[in-house]
Amino acid sequence: MTCGVTHDPSVTVRHVWEKEGSVVNVQSIPRMRLEADGTLHISQTWSGDIGTYTCRVTSVGGNDSRSAHLRVRQLPHAPENPTAVLSASEKRAIDLAWAKPFDGNSPLIRYILEVSENNAPWAILLANIEPESTVVTVNGLIPARSYQFRLCAVNDVGKGQFSKETERVSLPEEPPSAPTQNVIASGRTNQSIMIQWQPPPESHQNGILRGYTVRYRLTGLPVDYQIKNITSPEVTNLLLEDLIIWTNYEIEVAAYNVAGLGTFSHKVTEWTLQGVPTIAPGNVQAEPVNSTTIRFTWTAPNPQFINGINQGYKLLAWEPGRDDDVTMVTVRPNFQDSVHVGYVTGLKKFTEYYTSVLCFTTPGDGPRSPPKALRTHEDTPGAVGHLSFTEILDTSLKVSWSEPGEKNGVLTGYRISWEEFNRTNTRVTHYLPNVTLEYRVTGLTALTTYTIEVAGMTSKGQGQLSSSTISSGVPPELPGPPTNLAISNIGPRSVILQFKPGYDGKTSISRWQMEAQVSVVGENEDWVMVHKVSNEPEARSLEVPGLNPYTFYRFRMRQVNIVGTSLPSQPSRKIQTLPAPPDMAPANVTLRTASETSLWLRWMPLPEWEYNGNAEQVGYRVQYSRAGSQGRALIHIIADRLEREFTIEDLEEWTEYEVRVQAVNGIGTGPWSQPVRGRTRESVPSCGPTNVSAFATTSSSILVRWFEVPEPDRNGLILGYKVVFKEKDSDSAVHFWMVEGNATHSIQLTGLGKYVLYEIQVLAFTRIGVGRPSSPPILERTLDDVPGPPVGILFPEVRTTSVRLIWQSPSQPNGIILAYQITYHLNSSNSNTPTVDVLIPSARQYTVTSLKPESVYVFRIKAQTRKGWGEAAEALVVTTEKRARPQPTSRPMVPQKDVQARHVLLSWEPGSDGLSPVRYYTVQQRELPESNWTVHSASVNHEASSYIVSRLKPFTSYQFRVKATNDIGDSEYSEESEAITTLQDAPDEAPSILSVTPHTTTSVLIRWQPPSEEKINGILLGFRIRYRELLYDRLRSYSAHTISSLSTWGDLTAPYSIQNLSDSTQTQHQLDKLSKHKRYEIRMSVYNAVGEGPTSTPQEVFVGEAVPTAPPQSVAIQSATATQLDVMWDPPPVDAQNGDIQGYKVYFWEFQRKNDTERLRTLFMPEGGVKLKNLTGYTTYMISVAPFNAAGDGPRSAPTRGRTQQAAPSAPNFIHFSELTTTSVNVSWGEPTFPNGIIEGYRLVYEPCTPVDESSVACVDCLHSPSPPGVSKTVTVDVKGTGPLWLKLRDLADGMTYNFRIRAKTFIYGPEVEANITTGPGEGAPGPPGEPFITRYGSALTIHWTSGDPGRAPISRYVIEARPSDEGLWDILIKDIPKEVTSHTFNMDILKQGVSYDFRVIGVNDYGYGSPSLPSPSISAQKVAPFYEEWWFLVVVALVGLIFILLLVFILIIRGQSKKYAKKSESGNNSNCNALTHGDMVSLDEGRFPALELNNRRLSVKNSFCRKNGVYTRSPPRPSPGSLHYSDEDVSTKYNDLIPAESSSLTEKPSEISDSQEALVFSYGTGGLHTLPLHLGSDSEYEVDPNRQKTHSFVNHYISDPTYYNSWRRQQKGISRAQAYSYTESESGDPDHCAPPPLPPLPPLPPQLSSPSPQPQQAQGQPQGQPQGQPQGPPQVHPQGPPQVHPQGQGSLFRPKGSRTPTPSQQSSNPPSQQSTLYRPPSSLAPGSRAPIAGFSSFV
Repeated sequence: MTCGVTHDPSVTVRHVWEKEGSVVNVQSIPRMRLEADGTLHISQTWSGDIGTYTCRVTSVGGNDSRSAHLRVRQLPHAPENPTAVLSASEKRAIDLAWAKPFDGNSPLIRYILEVSENNAPWAILLANIEPESTVVTVNGLIPARSYQFRLCAVNDVGKGQFSKETERVSLPEEPPSAPTQNVIASGRTNQSIMIQWQPPPESHQNGILRGYTVRYRLTGLPVDYQIKNITSPEVTNLLLEDLIIWTNYEIEVAAYNVAGLGTFSHKVTEWTLQGVPTIAPGNVQAEPVNSTTIRFTWTAPNPQFINGINQGYKLLAWEPGRDDDVTMVTVRPNFQDSVHVGYVTGLKKFTEYYTSVLCFTTPGDGPRSPPKALRTHEDTPGAVGHLSFTEILDTSLKVSWSEPGEKNGVLTGYRISWEEFNRTNTRVTHYLPNVTLEYRVTGLTALTTYTIEVAGMTSKGQGQLSSSTISSGVPPELPGPPTNLAISNIGPRSVILQFKPGYDGKTSISRWQMEAQVSVVGENEDWVMVHKVSNEPEARSLEVPGLNPYTFYRFRMRQVNIVGTSLPSQPSRKIQTLPAPPDMAPANVTLRTASETSLWLRWMPLPEWEYNGNAEQVGYRVQYSRAGSQGRALIHIIADRLEREFTIEDLEEWTEYEVRVQAVNGIGTGPWSQPVRGRTRESVPSCGPTNVSAFATTSSSILVRWFEVPEPDRNGLILGYKVVFKEKDSDSAVHFWMVEGNATHSIQLTGLGKYVLYEIQVLAFTRIGVGRPSSPPILERTLDDVPGPPVGILFPEVRTTSVRLIWQSPSQPNGIILAYQITYHLNSSNSNTPTVDVLIPSARQYTVTSLKPESVYVFRIKAQTRKGWGEAAEALVVTTEKRARPQPTSRPMVPQKDVQARHVLLSWEPGSDGLSPVRYYTVQQRELPESNWTVHSASVNHEASSYIVSRLKPFTSYQFRVKATNDIGDSEYSEESEAITTLQDAPDEAPSILSVTPHTTTSVLIRWQPPSEEKINGILLGFRIRYRELLYDRLRSYSAHTISSLSTWGDLTAPYSIQNLSDSTQTQHQLDKLSKHKRYEIRMSVYNAVGEGPTSTPQEVFVGEAVPTAPPQSVAIQSATATQLDVMWDPPPVDAQNGDIQGYKVYFWEFQRKNDTERLRTLFMPEGGVKLKNLTGYTTYMISVAPFNAAGDGPRSAPTRGRTQQAAPSAPNFIHFSELTTTSVNVSWGEPTFPNGIIEGYRLVYEPCTPVDESSVACVDCLHSPSPPGVSKTVTVDVKGTGPLWLKLRDLADGMTYNFRIRAKTFIYGPEVEANITTGPGEGAPGPPGEPFITRYGSALTIHWTSGDPGRAPISRYVIEARPSDEGLWDILIKDIPKEVTSHTFNMDILKQGVSYDFRVIGVNDYGYGSPSLPSPSISAQKVAPFYEEWWFLVVVALVGLIFILLLVFILIIRGQSKKYAKKSESGNNSNCNALTHGDMVSLDEGRFPALELNNRRLSVKNSFCRKNGVYTRSPPRPSPGSLHYSDEDVSTKYNDLIPAESSSLTEKPSEISDSQEALVFSYGTGGLHTLPLHLGSDSEYEVDPNRQKTHSFVNHYISDPTYYNSWRRQQKGISRAQAYSYTESESGDPDHCAPPPLPPLPPLPPQLSSPSPQPQQAQGQPQGQPQGQPQGPPQVHPQGPPQVHPQGQGSLFRPKGSRTPTPSQQSSNPPSQQSTLYRPPSSLAPGSRAPIAGFSSFV
């Protein structure tokens, strides 16, 4: 307001403004400002500013004043007394009236009318009612709905407050004004149609629906409607039944309410499904055309009775009494001709048939026409049967036959003719009556071949000829087999067999038969007939058709004549037919829903015989595409031929696909299977609704609109929408607003915060769950409104006359804050006018002065927005300086009646406020048993003494405490409340279903995991299972548009069935009594005492297929061969098969080697047995069988044990050589990796790789002429399987390479392992030491030598070898002589008494044994004679002996005559005869030291002789080549300390001489070469006297001392040697059996460290005392003196009782000084050596 005044510039003017006579204090009011020119500015005017303002001007020049009245324009007041009544003049209208309000000093512009329909949020109905109006009629309302109205006035300032709401007015109901929606009809059966619909839009229902009326009638016919009434508005489908088959109906549906029936929907037409025809074709005529064909004629049935689309006709013919064997021909319908014609061919000749015709539609066949009988025409007969010849004489024979199998008419007779072979001019023909079945042919020429033919006759002529050739006078015989089979032209399915016919049996060949072994070819495999060819006797090659591609075959042939079938020919070579593409498609193809984006495809793999190619290249191709789409199909290749299922991934959700499968191999592809269809599972929408928009309608509501989800992204039926909204940039919770159904696409969000920016998204949901939200989020702000009260009022400064208060802006500003208003006055009833002040919006504090001391003031603060002043916040303050903190409240109480599941009511009594009023309370809570307190609210109203504590967990214990806060500060916390437990609530979570699997064909097994304990909200009482059948099949007939328009999933599904499980610990349950071959949806929930929690997401399962629940029964195993086991079983029990068993899986593995050897054989046929082939011989297998069906694999049977038969073993594991010297080697070998049976023994064969110069072989007697040089020899040694796995061979030549071959034997020999070795010394081995010399002291001998060339490595030790001076074989005497010494002393006791020995020394280094030194001079092992050998003792003994001799001579003279014959006989038998021994025995004591024992058998010598003139002074020459056999029989059991072990037999033979049971021994004597056959005698031919024992036995003398194991037995000097041979012819002509010579013992041989085994030895006839060696080439045969038997001391090695043979562990403990220590080879010489550790070992 301007206060304009003119005045002299020199005069000072003062302006003073007054309002209603009171001076306005401009400085104290922030809204007012006074300018220098006197203009008064008032901002943010309000009604309090109304009044008369006066401007007074004072100056020295004078005073003046002017006045003006200020009126403030403001919002108009609310209209008054609104009323609403039903209109009397209009339907669906309401009349409104009201009184005009105060206009707020500004003319009204318009009225706004809002309406609330059925208690819905307020919405603007009319926004522009004329300001002059006080009545209005609202029309266009909806019947049966209630309405409430309110108005507000609008002027220039804005919109005023709304009036009071009118009374609620309801409109009367009317019949529905819109038809039912989405009416769908689909034929269910041939007499029923299913109708489904949705109710009319809610806005057109005009009341509560009471039901529906369905009317229907035949389409296009003037007939009345039939009516069906449905009295429940929830039922939206109806099955119309008892309709006419294959008829078109028109159907309409209308809804009704109390007011009446609404409008009917548009007509929907639908056919009932087709039925089968009800009448047969008419005028059926049938007549035979020829002997195999019938012609039919008929007329079509009346179309009215076809009940569907005529698919054609079936012509039927069947023989009487064989109704199940019908010949059928299908004929397509002919709609042009009235008379239909068809033919049935391929019938039997001259046979009676019944004939009939029927019509069929897609569902099935109609009735047959009445059967008519007829007979096919007569024809010539087939061949006669069993043509045979008997009574064959020179000029006649009898021919016999039987009636033809196919008479094809009435037999009138037979025609028989005969002619000389290939001479038709000699033919003679006779016709015989039809009863004649034999005929004697006469007048033949003797020994002439005739062709005889016989044929049957009917009226149609002569039938097929049966002929054969026969020679007169020569009866026919069985033919011989064909020969020379050859195969050519091998194709995938056929081959040509070429052959040479066998013996024809003196008659013609009437048939060729081809047999084959298929797939598996072997001696023991079955032969099957694959082809036969008749009446081609001259054939020399035949085609064999009908073979399987890529299959192994071996063929053989038989030829058949009139007598019979020949034996089979020799088998052909094994061939394999060529590959071809597969012939068949995979069978049993099924398609099941696997997930939202995948389908599970299963099929039956091809059986092996259908591969038609390399099995490794067989696989499958899967082709899939969307059903009905023309797009390119996708292909997936599966390389595994045994695969029988595949999951097709990355598909579209809720989409139907068509899938088919074919087999492929390396050649090509097979046929496609029949296509199968399947739909992926429903899923959640993959995107949100489109075109989402939001519009703020009021300060607390927003209208949200959207469009549908795009069809490809729906992934199921949209059941509704959820609107998700939250305050933007706020941590507040997200809110949902549910919209049921797919018909509504908008929603009014109400109850929102005022002037709040919201983030809004919309998402759609299906049966499975909610989909993705719409994107991007929509932002919309609600309209502004008056603000809420300011918060946080505090008085930080209080004086006796002034206070300062502070506050915070309202928590709900509801708009932009424009100003704050503060009002205060004394808190008394007679208070004066309050003081009011208006502050700028940024103000947050205010100071008030001039207050009364010690008084209570009330302060009120409110905020202003564009919409006006809001609610005031009130606070008390006491003007005193004696303030203090408040006292704590009383202990909070929680009455049990106020305890709920998620909130409690907390109450308390306030404490003293400390003269400073309490501003607010803080409530804390603690969840027990935890100890941490948390703040629940820090802004509880200061006036409150109770508070609802919300957001608590159900069934949880809590404690609470409270503190008060005033201007000074916080009180202490109150005492803690008693612990209270919230009530139980319904669970918050559903159990998670882990799996739903078919258990049987009518049950499924559900496994789940319960929710966490805190989500159960109480005590878990049990689980609830909801399940229902999913009617997917109905969807097949719906279009995509139809599906999308369905509002609820319930339209397509049955209601849930519910099963309660009261066991809360259960985690699985079998749901049974379901329907087969149906898909079910299963949901689960948990419940407690309060109620049930939410249901889980649905799980789908297909019921009807389940894996077998029991294994096969009675699994049995039979051993067929060494590589085959036959397994048999019975199928599982029928009630456990759960469908058809499609095959079995046979798991088999070697016993205790399951992880390494398990294999699987899959049988894709429900057979009860399998032959497992290619197994390992003599191996125990465990076999388990599991059945499978279309659903999967059943359980395995318990493993059953079986063992294959013995087979040839594999080759020994290795050959190893050690202790290689110039003439000997230790050979060891490993057991076979696969024994394939019980190893009975080994055969070692060795021979030089080049011919051996026999002069280089160490020979027994080198003075004799050796065998001619260059003779190759092969030595064979058989070793018992239980014996050692090593041999020491000493008969090798120096520097020669030998080939060794070893093979093992079960019942037959297996393959060999082979290796070569060259005898030493090797390169780098030491040179020979210096020539040794020997010193002797008493019974000790000391050998001295000098070191030689050490070779390439230092010498590690020395070895001393020895041999008898007159022998040629060296053997090791002492081992492990330290390398530092050059002499060694040993006791003479280890040598044989009185024998002369040569010694030599060999150095050993890392390269092996070196060259030996020269032999030492011979030295005798003769000891100093004892007293009984002194001369004086001998004289005394001689005298005594002479006396006894004289006495003996005297006695002999007296008895001489009577004993003459006996003496002569004794002289003959005791002649110097020595027979060759055969079968000497190697036995083994407990320490496994070999010892040679003479076999207690005598030798039968045929055609041999014993020489009686001349004595050999040396050993005879060795026969070469020669052969010796050694037996391990007849081990003497008389030696109680000897534990005999099996030893080896050794055979040495020329390589060119084969084994035989009778061996020849060759020997050179003075008379030339002599040959002796050797035969084994019986065990009883010779027995040993156990009491006879050699006094000075070498063994008895030294066996007790381990040091002397390396000792020799030697024949004492002076004993004359026997003749080479002795021979006595007995009277019977048989040679006498000469006594076998005694043999010296073998020095012991320590066992091998790793695998001790007996060492084979070869015994030879040698002089007593001669050392025994290893096999050494041709054997020696030595004559010997008078036979002596030494049962213990000779031929074997013994150990006294109680003594132990040294073992390697014992050897290591021997003191170093002990002489003749046992030898252990160095690791560098023979790593891993299996050689025997021997001392001085024996020769053989």
